[in-house]
Amino acid sequence: MRARSLAQVLLGLFFIAAGANHFVHPDFYRRIVPGYLPDHALLVAISGVCECLGGIGVLIPKTRSVAGIGLIALLIAVFPANVQMAQHPGLYRDIGSPAAFLIRLPLQIVLIFLVWWACRPAPPNSQPRLGRL
Repeated sequence: MRARSLAQVLLGLFFIAAGANHFVHPDFYRRIVPGYLPDHALLVAISGVCECLGGIGVLIPKTRSVAGIGLIALLIAVFPANVQMAQHPGLYRDIGSPAAFLIRLPLQIVLIFLVWWACRPAPPNSQPRLGRL
């Protein structure tokens, strides 16, 4: 399996699991939503559904590009939750260390890049040609 194909499968499964986790452990996610945002429960539910749909979309070739764009937008939209944890680590001692919260910030950027790389349309010359082996 090529690296990009493997990344697509792993990203799809990751986002489906992460999205489902919003409904298994909603209190965790509501807790990290910055206080200036309204209706934490609704935002957690919306982001969970979007992660699941994005993960499914990554697994389907015809929807992969659109899913990638949506997931990148979602990762940017939820970035304030990571900033919230990094700025106020004392509020989250029970779920991680200050260092872990700081590491999440650049990791989110790496994840955005990985989604872009895995979901962008393949270059025309990489498509298999019919009739050639």
